[in-house]
Parts: sequence; structure tokens; C-alpha cells
Amino acid sequence: MSRIPDKAEILDWISANPTLTTKRDIAKAFGIKGAARIDLKRILKELEAEGHLQKRKKTYRDPEQLPPVSVLQVLAPDADGDMFAKPLEWHGEGVEPIVLVIPRASDPALGAGDRILARLTQVHEVDHNFEARLIRRIGTNPKRVLGIFRQGAEGGRIVPIDKSASHDWMVTSDGTLKAKDGELVEAEQVGPKARMGLPKARIFERLGDPAAPKAVSLIAIHQHGIPDAFPDKAVEEADKAKPMGLKGREDLRDMPLVTIDPADARDHDDACFAHADTDPANPGGHVIWVAIADVAAYVRPGSALDREARKRGNSSYFPDRVVPMLPDRLSGDLCSLHEGVPRACLAVRMQIDAHGEKVSHKFTRALMTSDASLNYQEVQEAMDGTPNARCAEMLDEVIRPLYAAYTALKDARNRRQPLELDLPERKIVLDDNGVVASVNFRDRLDAHKLIEEFMVLANVCAAETLIAKRAPQLFRVHEEPSKDKLDNLRDTANAAGLNLAKGQVLQTRHLNVLLNAAAGTDDAELINISTLRSMSQAYYSPENFGHFGLALKNYAHFTSPIRRYSDLIVHRSLISSHGWGDDGLQAEEIENLEKTASHISDTERRSMMAERDTTDRYLAAYLSERVGNEFTGRISGIARFGAFVKMDETGADGLVPVRTLGREFFHFDAEGGTLMGSETGMTISLGQRVTVRLTQAAPVTGGLELELLTIDDKALPRGRRSPAGRTAKRKSVKSKRKKDKIKRTVERRRK
Repeated sequence: MSRIPDKAEILDWISANPTLTTKRDIAKAFGIKGAARIDLKRILKELEAEGHLQKRKKTYRDPEQLPPVSVLQVLAPDADGDMFAKPLEWHGEGVEPIVLVIPRASDPALGAGDRILARLTQVHEVDHNFEARLIRRIGTNPKRVLGIFRQGAEGGRIVPIDKSASHDWMVTSDGTLKAKDGELVEAEQVGPKARMGLPKARIFERLGDPAAPKAVSLIAIHQHGIPDAFPDKAVEEADKAKPMGLKGREDLRDMPLVTIDPADARDHDDACFAHADTDPANPGGHVIWVAIADVAAYVRPGSALDREARKRGNSSYFPDRVVPMLPDRLSGDLCSLHEGVPRACLAVRMQIDAHGEKVSHKFTRALMTSDASLNYQEVQEAMDGTPNARCAEMLDEVIRPLYAAYTALKDARNRRQPLELDLPERKIVLDDNGVVASVNFRDRLDAHKLIEEFMVLANVCAAETLIAKRAPQLFRVHEEPSKDKLDNLRDTANAAGLNLAKGQVLQTRHLNVLLNAAAGTDDAELINISTLRSMSQAYYSPENFGHFGLALKNYAHFTSPIRRYSDLIVHRSLISSHGWGDDGLQAEEIENLEKTASHISDTERRSMMAERDTTDRYLAAYLSERVGNEFTGRISGIARFGAFVKMDETGADGLVPVRTLGREFFHFDAEGGTLMGSETGMTISLGQRVTVRLTQAAPVTGGLELELLTIDDKALPRGRRSPAGRTAKRKSVKSKRKKDKIKRTVERRRK
């Protein structure tokens, strides 16, 4: 159809196709192209002005209909046991829709008064208009406890695993969920707080054996003291929050910004868009927009939300759950750049030349709408020639321009030479029962790198802007390696027959030369791991000491305020320095920046340790059924008590205790990172290929114990330990090791 449809036809189409209501969808349905789109836009605006349509995001919908994702309040079950819900986002003038909640077996139990985020489907049933599928429960905040259930005559008790807990919890017989004695359970408080006696709780999840995989992350959360329950006041503030309007903001809702995240992402805090630069002074250049959720608009300085966010410092991520920095009403809803929903943001327009060098940038406080929530895989497939339906429509206008800008940035990155480590990232996949189904290594797609480069550039712009305005901020600091660590790396490189230049100011390009020389050889993983271990720990600071790893002089974190408190501080400073409102950085915050920087650096390390411990426990549980099996791997660490092996299949680290290496004495050389046999002279050093047998897996601790079978494809020589020979040989080894330590290792490698 080439003619412009009349208003009735458009209304009929929207009513029949509630999920295809963007201007692009309507134009495609009626075959409207080119200049005729202007007439379509005029008719849609008339229908909106007449009240027949409501423009929500970039879509047009009937104001008497509910959005496909809505917040509902659950009502008490009716006489038939069906559970209905009241829509809290109903703004129509007609009869309020009736929503039936359709529970899944895996959904948590819902009760009257619960607020939920649900996906709606319109139906035409006698007693309801919509059916709802639970996305997540929001707004409830009972106190929770994780502990061991001890069965009693009438119910039982919960003994918290938290060592700081001062009391047990009582569980009545109707609140045990049929838990067995000794099981790990999660419970929530019921009834008012007791003035005397033990508080009462209701078990809502049985986690079984405390050593079982499903309990692993919860134990790590409690062991490392990561707060996982929000104070009532913080939840109350989050629940009262409302979507931000256009007042005081630039309108970016017509810009085709998109989010690109993992397929299982719960929140979306960054969106991007790029196009060719039309400025004749910048031939072949690009304009890149990056929009970030405006968390500062909701989390005010000094509020309960702010205090809790600072306390947590960051979100913590585990294979089966996330402990967010902000309540779900914000992190998963109002501050998340969901597709088709107007959202407050801080955005930066960045102009780069044809070679990826930044020409200019400018920040704005705006209101945006994401055109699409895309994932890395589908975006990459679109660029590789197999786009799905929605990516095909966006390929020319959105996706290809993003990659064109990325190509230019990649050119600039190659000249800058940030550290290019090649260390694959593990991904633990759990089944529905929380058991490890597989351990994979994540693909590194160009789509991942594209987003990373855009975010790095936006972070640089934030740091430079605040420096230019002489505004306080928190820098992301990564200092160069210490001399001792560089010497150790140099020794490791020499032992592998490689070279790390000496006597010059170290730059990342020097390390990249080493990494490139090792690439494709048996020593590649060793050199990558050793280079990583030589690096200092990144941290936050109000003083700027640069970012060594990224080869950048000015760098701050701006792009993830939903999950990092540092980024929220940077947002507030941008707001203050631009005069965008009264929710910017306050005088008291400025005075405490040093303490805040130290605190959130600590919380970041705390999360990393908890995440690492969780991964180790999951891997131990996964491998516990394979005790006795043989695995290949590499020596990844040397200690006085044994050698650590990183196994190829899973990336798990296990220990070969020195007591299992034979009857001879093994001398530990801390400087050279070796274990040397006193009788055979066998040397165990970093990077050697080994075959091991798994002898023990302890899910509770995450420990793996291994038996060394072969080293560099050769069976182990077995020495004999004797009192006289041991002493004499130790002296012999000690006197020789300084002279021929490197020579011996190099000769072994080159054979």
C-alpha cells in the first residue's frame, strides 16, 4: 500500500499489533517510504493530540492499554485460588484492566500486597484482560537469615552461619518447608520484631547440604561480609521514586540509541549510537554518543539509598545471583535503560577523526529512549552476515555505523598500545538446580571490544572534563609495576628464551612486545599469567596518577553508576560543575573523597575475593565426581609446600603437595620460582606442561589436590630420601642454584 492510511486504519493496526507500534513498524506495515513518512508523522501527532494515542517512548499505544512490562500489586487469592493483580501503571479513563498472575513452578511464593515486575500478554477471557508472568518481586524487604536448620519438637531453630550473629531464629512447624535437620536454609522474618525471646522466621528456600553448589555463593556472601539485605528506609526511598521527566534535560528520545549487553543481563546502564561526522573540517570522522543511566537523580547525597550504596561500594556478581548496589526498583527498573522506555541519562557526544583520535566532546543531562536491547552475539552475527529480524532492520542505520566508529578507535588503540593480555575468561553455567552443568570460556567478539572502546573513551572524556573544570573527582588509578615484580617477570621471560628490555622507562608497548613474542608458543600462557601477576592492583583516588594498563594519563569511571559508587561520584561532580541541579557533589562528600576512595577500593577487592572463592567452590563441586581422572595443564604457581597447576579443561587451579613428589627433598627457590629435587635435580618451574591425577576435591573449601604424573611429557624421576644424602645434596643445590638457575631452565626448554 503506497497511499497514506487514514486515522481509523492506523488505530485498527495499533490495536491489532500492540507489539509493533513504532513509527517504523507502522510505516513498514503500510508501505510508506521516503518523504511520505512526514505525512505519517503528522497524522500520528494529530492522533496523539486528540487523545486517541499516547506516545510512550518511541512507540504509539492506546492510553487505555497497559505497557508490555508493568509493575503490579498482588491481590489476595479468590475463592478458586486464582491470584489477580492491580496494575500500578494504569492511566486510562476507562475500566481498569483485570490481570491474572500465571505462576511458574520456579517462581517464589507471592502474597497479597507484594509488588512485582511482570511481563503482560493481552487476552480476551471472561474474567480477565491480561495474563502476567513474573519477572521479579520488588518492594518487599523482610529481614533474611542464612543458616543451618536444627529440627525440634515443634518446628525448629536456624543457627546463622554468620559468626557475628547474636541469636538463633525460631521456626514454627508450619514454616519449616519440610526442611531436614542439618540442611542449609534461607529464611525471612515473620511477624513483628520480638521484644523478648528469639525472633521468628519462615523458611522460603531449602539449600540442602551446606557443601552443595547452590549454597556456595550465599556462603561466600556471608563469609566476606557483603551486605545482601537493604535497610527498610532505603527500600522505601526506592519504592517512592518516579520516572524523570524532560524538565531541565535535553531531549534525545528520537536518537536511535541501543544497549548491547550479555544475553542474560538484568540491567542496562549504557547505550550508544554512532554516525559519520558531517563536519567538513573532519573528513572521514565519526560522532559517537554514549548515554549512561542518571543514577544521581534518584540517589541523593546523604539519603538512605546513598548511605547503603556507599557501604556496598559496588555490585557483586556470582554464577547464580547478583548482590546489587541499589535496590531492584532502581537497578532493574528506573535506572535501567530498558528498550522503549524514557529514561534519565547523562550523555556525552564525542567527535573523533578518521584515525580514531578524539577531536572534541561535550556532556549533557538528557532524557533518552533505547531503540533496542541487543546482545553481543546477535550484533556480531548481524555484522558477520546472518542478522536476525530486528538486527536486519537496524543494520544500516545503527549497527554498521557503530562498527565503523570502532574501526577508527581500534586504529588509535593500536598506536596507544595498552596492555594486550590474552587470558580467556571462564563462564560457569548452572542448571535449574544450581549444579554446575558446564565450564566454558567466554568468546571475545568484536561486539564486546566495540562497547569496551566506547566506554573507555567516555571515561576519558569524564576525567578530562572535570580536570578542565578543576572539579573534584575519583580517578581510576593503575600504577606501573614495581622493580621487584619486573625483575621476576624478566627472569621468567629469560627462562623461556624471551627478552624484556632493561634500562628504560617501562611502557605497555614493551610488555606487548614480550607478549607478542610468546604468542603461539608453549610459553604464551606462562608469559601472560606472569605479566598479569607483575601488575599492581588498580584503585580509586582523588589524585591522578594515570592508568598504566590502558596507557592513559587521565581516566575515571563514569559508565556504570548502577553498579559502582565511584561512577556515581563522577556523575555528581559533572552535575555540579555544569550547574545541572542541586543533586551534585556536596561539600561533605568532597571532604571525605580520600576515605571514600579507600573504602570503595576495599569493597571492590572484597567482591573479587568472594567471587573468586565462589568460582573455586563451584569448580571443586563440579570436579568432585571426577576424582581419579587425569587432566593436562600447566604449572601456574610455586610455593614451599607444593606446585599449583592450572588445568586446561576448566581453568581450575589445583595443588600438587610437595610431599607427593617423591622421597627426595625439594628445595624451594622463591626468587627463581622453582622447586628442585635434591637427588634427581628435577626442576619444577612456572609454565611447564604437566599431566596430573585429581586425588581430592573439597567443595566446602574449594580446594583441589593433584598428583603429578608427567612433566614436559616425561615421567617423574623418583629419588630416595636418606639423612646423609639429603644434607649433602641440599648444600650442593644451594651453592649451584645462583650460578646456573637460568641456564638449566633454558636448556630444558630448548631440548
